[in-house]
Amino acid sequence: MENTKLPIGRSGFADIRKNGFYYIDKTGLLEDMLNNVGKQVTLITRPRRFGKTLSMSMMAEFFDIQKASGQLFEGLSIAGNKTICREWMNQYPTVFVSFKDVDGLNYEDAYAKFREILSNLFLLAE
Repeated sequence: MENTKLPIGRSGFADIRKNGFYYIDKTGLLEDMLNNVGKQVTLITRPRRFGKTLSMSMMAEFFDIQKASGQLFEGLSIAGNKTICREWMNQYPTVFVSFKDVDGLNYEDAYAKFREILSNLFLLAE
C-alpha cells in the first residue's frame, strides 16, 4: 500500500493539491454557496483545526482572476459542474486574508501582528 502524505501544518489548497497531499474534497461548499446566490452573507463557523483556512484558500484559488487554477480542481466534485466553473472560476478579483497567525500576549502585540499581515498583503499586490 502506498504511503499517504498527510498535510500536517499545511493550509494552502494549491500547495496540498500540487504536492499530492491527502485532501478530502470540500469543493461541494462552492457549489452550495453559488447555487444560493440570494444570500447576502455566508458564515463559515467551525472549531479550531477543522479546515476553515484551507476552505477559504480553496475558494480564493477558485475565484481569483489572477490565477489559472483549473488543474487544481481536476477530479474534484466542482469540476463536474461545468456551468459553475465556466461562470465563476478565475473570474473575480480576490483578496484572501487569514487571521490564524494573529496572536499575542496582549492587545498591542496582536494588533501589531494584524498590521503586519495587512501590510504584507498590500506589498504583494504591488
